[in-house]
Amino acid sequence: MTRAAWHVATVAEVRDETPTARRLTLEVPTWPGNEAGAHLDLRLTAPDGYQATRSYSIASSGDGTRVVLAVAEVPEGEVSPFLVHDLRAGDQLEVHGPLGAYFVWRPGGAAAGAEASPLRPVQLIGAGSGVVPLVAMAAAHDEGADATPFRLLYSVRTPADVFFADELRAFAEAPAPTRLGLDLVYTRDAPAGAARPPGRLTPDLVAELAWPVEQRPRIFICGPTPFVEAVAGWLVAAGHAPEAIRTERFGGA
Repeated sequence: MTRAAWHVATVAEVRDETPTARRLTLEVPTWPGNEAGAHLDLRLTAPDGYQATRSYSIASSGDGTRVVLAVAEVPEGEVSPFLVHDLRAGDQLEVHGPLGAYFVWRPGGAAAGAEASPLRPVQLIGAGSGVVPLVAMAAAHDEGADATPFRLLYSVRTPADVFFADELRAFAEAPAPTRLGLDLVYTRDAPAGAARPPGRLTPDLVAELAWPVEQRPRIFICGPTPFVEAVAGWLVAAGHAPEAIRTERFGGA
């Protein structure tokens, strides 16, 4: 297992991800690589020496020194407004990682600590920026030409709020067997021609769109705490094994 350490990162690229979020590509010369689903701690230091540290999921995986993050702004936060509005290419910051061995997926195998079973399907369920580590898993699945059946159920407010929209579309259009089953559920505003009107996820909708119990899927859920707890509870009530469900909650500041 790779030991976490502090690294100096240089911002290689910044770009708008959604109207309230930004994608950051960092060059980290000493980065040891990370598994899909891992996260890191990011530390900012003010001119007066004050430091603030926040955790962010990593949207990239594998070997290499490029690390991709996607940061949603929390308006009253200490860190995210700076990252979304003020950070520029060439700036430096500190990152600590890679972190997380529980909420990861490995191509050709199983979730951390689970029995390897390539034909056992994987269900990803995310809300808002909670899709970030799930995108890393979907990308690893695609890049590794892994035949494990993959689905993503993504709850998002509007089409403009979809993170990694182009990448998700490409994964969903990839040839079998690596194609990602993609279901977008819009809670505020759905695009013309959407399969269903706007609305929140419900137990019935999760049961309709997720892999059924008899398929024994491995399930990864990421999003705000109320969302994660609700969806995990619905899945267990429907008969999914609790040990098959991995969850990660995010806050933000």
